[in-house]
Amino acid sequence: MTTATKVPVKPLGDRIVVQPLEAEQTTASGLVIPDTAKEKPQEGKVLAVGPGNWDESGSKRVPLDVSEGDVVLYSKYGGTEVKYGGEEYLVLSARDVLAIIEK
Repeated sequence: MTTATKVPVKPLGDRIVVQPLEAEQTTASGLVIPDTAKEKPQEGKVLAVGPGNWDESGSKRVPLDVSEGDVVLYSKYGGTEVKYGGEEYLVLSARDVLAIIEK
């Protein structure tokens, strides 16, 4: 696992902070995709992870399945886009994360 960069935004509960990765600039056949036709990226690097929600009894926290440095696949319209310190982040709920990408 790689070390994630320190981010000044600390997520609460079951939320995570993700930095979206750039979408592909060209198609498989080599055609360049203009900015207006690009889809929103659905892949990103996890920069920070919240402590998790409380269990049903309220006695302990349930940890999240993702950790800092993971590359995840998330739902297309999930989360909230945030700009802080000149950087763009995406704050997602753990349920918006679809999968961890293993490279």
